Amino acid sequence: MKRKDILGLYDLEAEEIAEILSVGLNMKKLLRQNIKKLPHLAGKSVTTLFYENSTRTRCSFELAAKYMGAHVVAVEADRSSVQKGETLVDTGKTLDAMKCDVIVIRHPAGGAPKLLSKTVSAHVVNAGDGMNEHPSQALLDMLTMQENFGRIAGLKVAILGDVSHSRVAKSNLYGLSKLGAEVRMYAPRTLLPSGIGRMGAKICSSREEAVDGADVVMGLRIQLERQHAGNFPSLGEYAAYYGVNEGLMRYAKAGALVMHPGPVNRGVELTSALIDGDTSRIEAQVLSGIAVRMAMLFLLTKEEIA
Repeated sequence: MKRKDILGLYDLEAEEIAEILSVGLNMKKLLRQNIKKLPHLAGKSVTTLFYENSTRTRCSFELAAKYMGAHVVAVEADRSSVQKGETLVDTGKTLDAMKCDVIVIRHPAGGAPKLLSKTVSAHVVNAGDGMNEHPSQALLDMLTMQENFGRIAGLKVAILGDVSHSRVAKSNLYGLSKLGAEVRMYAPRTLLPSGIGRMGAKICSSREEAVDGADVVMGLRIQLERQHAGNFPSLGEYAAYYGVNEGLMRYAKAGALVMHPGPVNRGVELTSALIDGDTSRIEAQVLSGIAVRMAMLFLLTKEEIA
């Protein structure tokens, strides 16, 4: 990988995505052997700069960096100089002056990682920016699919739920489409952004149409914290008309994978039976997350290490 930063899958070439997945699969094999002391980032420093709360993404990036020998520093915006009025640009300059090698940033404003990348010499990795993109989540989803099917090309992936507020859905759409998968989407009209069809998604008129013959069915979390209007009457009605249940999965291919970026609202986006079922890959996605983030950090810095 020759680029300085990973800001989104919209920017990455198909070959770059494939390279991350290939390295990620190797990293996952090492993790499964309980090998968690690697030299890949020895002497490097990784800073996680999070302006939004996170458990999975932040822990995953920090463990990925530590497993490869990096020094890791966590900066929480609500406890930092940001509360004293420091701008993102000035925070970036400060971290650059400290010779930080990689900055992993999550920010509520779309485009913040790109702004930071123009400010610092450190590598910048987008860990989620507003309603724009969440590249590492999409990559770990794709890694999970690659591991199960041995390919991405030709897969039919149904994504159901809060597409409008989901940066995960957008990154998955970009990445899966570039590697030859068919991405279908279904959501309440109030939660489906205009123009998403022009971006490559197949917009379906029913849950059944979206799931029909699908290899993967992905539920999305209802992001109540990002909504300022009543986009649906109630969680109960959402579950009844837009949630994924056992009856709906009968339309998918036999053994179709059930996935979710987490955290899951049980009984809303997915039933507990599906979450805990044999075809669920929600727990596998967590390990894929560490592996793919190890791959991202390694590929961004490997030329310097070499």
